[in-house]
Amino acid sequence: MIAVVVVTHNRCHLLRRCVDDVLRRASDKTREIVIWDNASDDGTREYLDSLDDARIRVVHHSENIGTNAYAHGVAMTTGDYLIELDDDVIEAPPRWDEMLLDAFVRIPRMGYLAASLHDDPNDSASQYIKYLREERNAYKRVEINGVAILEGPTGGGCTMTSRELYERAGGFRTHRNLVFWHEDAAYVRDIHRLGYRSAVLEGLKVWHAGSPYYSKVSPAKAAFHDRQALVTARKDRIKRLLLAVPHFARLNARYDWFDPPHEYEAPTFESKQP
Repeated sequence: MIAVVVVTHNRCHLLRRCVDDVLRRASDKTREIVIWDNASDDGTREYLDSLDDARIRVVHHSENIGTNAYAHGVAMTTGDYLIELDDDVIEAPPRWDEMLLDAFVRIPRMGYLAASLHDDPNDSASQYIKYLREERNAYKRVEINGVAILEGPTGGGCTMTSRELYERAGGFRTHRNLVFWHEDAAYVRDIHRLGYRSAVLEGLKVWHAGSPYYSKVSPAKAAFHDRQALVTARKDRIKRLLLAVPHFARLNARYDWFDPPHEYEAPTFESKQP
C-alpha cells in the first residue's frame, strides 16, 4: 500500500539511523522501500548490501544525480501512497507511516502531507521552519475531520502523496543542469495548480538531522544554496526599493503582491563530525 523512497549520498552514519529508527519502525502498510545510493564512497554500499529486509530494494547508482533520484526511485515502486524520505531523518515514532496515511486520507484534497520536525537547535531546517512560524506567521493551523494541520511551506523531508495525484501532476521533476535542487517545491506548485493542498501534520514529529553540524555539506548542495542566496539578495534589493515608494507598502499588504524581504539569519553550527 505504501512505498518509501530514500535517496542518500555519503551520509552512512545518518542513513543507519534512518534505517534503524525510522524505516524499521514503519507499519506493515509499508510494503516497498527503495534506497537509492548516489555513488557514495564512505561505506554506504557495504552497509546497504548487508541489510536483510525483504521490503528494501537497493540501487547503487554510478554517479551522484542528487535529488533527481527521487523520480527514478518512485518509478520502481507500485504502492498507492508514496513517501519521500530524506536520509537525515533519523528518528520517528512507531507506525509513523500509518499516522501519515490515516491523516492523508481523512483530509479532502490533500496532496502533500509532511511530518513536523522536532525543534533541534542544531538542525537548519527545523530552525528555519520555527522562524517562519513564529516570526513570519507563515503557517495557518486548521483542524479537518479531527486532524490538525499547519498549512504553509511544505518540504519533502518526510512527506506523503498519492500515486494517483503523483501521476496526474507529472511526478517529481528532474533538472537538466542541477544535481541538488528543490524538486519537492516544484511538486507542490504542480499540485496547487490542480487544486490540491499541502500541509504539515501537527501531531507527527520526526527528528531531522540537517546542517553541517551533522554531516558535511555536498559541493552540489552548497553551490545550489550559494546561487539561491544571490538570487534572493537581488530580489530583496528590488523589493526594498519598491517598498520605499510612498504608499506602496500599504498597497502591497492589501493586495499581497509579494512577501517583504526576510530578515532571517541562518545560525552557525559547529560540526561534530571528525
